[in-house]
Amino acid sequence: MKKIVFTLLFALVGISGAYAQFEKGKYYLGATTNAAGLSYNKHEKVGLNLGINGGYMFEEAWMLITEVGFDYRCKDLQKLYAGMKCRYLIEQNGIFLQAGVKYVHGAPKYNDLMVTPELGYCFFLNRHLTIEPSLYCDISTNNFADYTKAGVKIGLAWYFENNKKPFDYVKRRRTK
Repeated sequence: MKKIVFTLLFALVGISGAYAQFEKGKYYLGATTNAAGLSYNKHEKVGLNLGINGGYMFEEAWMLITEVGFDYRCKDLQKLYAGMKCRYLIEQNGIFLQAGVKYVHGAPKYNDLMVTPELGYCFFLNRHLTIEPSLYCDISTNNFADYTKAGVKIGLAWYFENNKKPFDYVKRRRTK
């Protein structure tokens, strides 16, 4: 049964790649979470992570992304972060490779600069809307052993053209 489910899932993933449009000049707006607590490091327990991303496709298949977010793990450990990433999208199959840096500020007196490699997949629901599951690692430059974190996260993103805003599509659908 597992083999059948995975075969169908991979077939669906392959079909969804046909919607991929990774052209120069596209914008990206996304939200990510690993709210299920699917990450691990030495000090953190299950918690909530929410992030907002915005990006621009500066070359075909290459995107520059900025991110801000909030990480709540327990009463003593709450973090805010901001960072920049560069993403390479493989148009043939929807897989993306991403790397960047982010500054993390947390209570009490925690500051860190993290290197953030990531591997994920753009699952297109239509021409513009994607679900983006990914595996990530936040590598601490302050204390590698204690604060480096690896995990799984899922994102929801909207790709739109440079001459249209994200909500123009909604307005156009209502008028038809």
